[in-house]
Amino acid sequence: MFDRRLVSNFDWVLLFTVLLLAGAGIINLFSASSSLHSMATPLYLKQLLWLSGGVTIALLICLFDYRHLEHFAVHFYGLSVGMLIYVLLVGKTAMGAARWIDLGVFNVQPGEVIKIAMILLLARIFAKTANPLGYNLVELWVPALWLFLPVVLILKEPDLGTAVMVLFIAGTMLLFAGIKRATLISLGIIGVLVAIAGWFGLHDYQRARIRTFMNPEADPLGSGYHIIQSKIAVGSGGFWGKGFVQGTQSQLSFLPERHTDFAFSVFAEEWGFVGSFTLLFVYLFLIVWGLYIARRAADRFGLFLAVGVTAMIFWHIVVNLGMVIGLLPVVGVPLPLFSYGGTSMVTTMIGVGLLMNVSMRRFMF
Repeated sequence: MFDRRLVSNFDWVLLFTVLLLAGAGIINLFSASSSLHSMATPLYLKQLLWLSGGVTIALLICLFDYRHLEHFAVHFYGLSVGMLIYVLLVGKTAMGAARWIDLGVFNVQPGEVIKIAMILLLARIFAKTANPLGYNLVELWVPALWLFLPVVLILKEPDLGTAVMVLFIAGTMLLFAGIKRATLISLGIIGVLVAIAGWFGLHDYQRARIRTFMNPEADPLGSGYHIIQSKIAVGSGGFWGKGFVQGTQSQLSFLPERHTDFAFSVFAEEWGFVGSFTLLFVYLFLIVWGLYIARRAADRFGLFLAVGVTAMIFWHIVVNLGMVIGLLPVVGVPLPLFSYGGTSMVTTMIGVGLLMNVSMRRFMF
């Protein structure tokens, strides 16, 4: 029998906030792609279709109890890992990386799908193995193994940005689950050692990105071009901005990847400090609301599910903004709900659907 409380407790605040950000992204995409005259279908119309599909999926997710997902977390994880293996073997290659599965009508990026899979799996693990004193290294070897396999597969594509995102999401969920101080210090030391060793395993272009981050002016027309042009665009917006479709860096095609990785740079140039501050405030509200949903969750699985989705959105925001203003290396991480990308939009909306699901069923035990 249908529970009317589900309708009365529908999270309109979350849905409105998400649509506000996505709508701003589509308007920004209209400006960013206005100089791309060769496109048969404008990018902003494609993004609108992806948003429509994503909202539909999010609403469908709300129809069933999220707690049933706990039983399918391992299956979904296995399917996602299988997709990662498939993309390494016969996946679509672009710009030297095999990251997409070509389905004819559209492409799927398994690296995005594995984020949701890891959130579900870790939420299941942490919900079942709660330790009020905090986890130690011995207790973390099982989730570490589950995490290790997809991260290695993603790095093989290669896709450093997605691998880092998966690690950040897992780390955030672990902190919320609780970890002993000595264990945290040990993991920090291990992380530093792995990062040092991993430097030698990076591809040449990945090392170049990190060097460029340290000194972009060393190669202003090569590897440093993206960061320099992005910083020029952000800075030239001033306080009020240059106006809609008036940004010189984007309209004159100085700014590369202006519809994906550097979409915020376009927005900052056109809307200035005031517009940028407003956009970041809405993103901050979304993160705080996600944590609010987690705090009110009816069970531990719902809590960790909401924390995981919120962490996914949070780290994408932090890393993307760090990229565009030169505080972090360029690793190809989109701004959620704002940058162009079908798989990214749908993945984010699946996460939003899970958040709404947890919020709607907060009264059910």
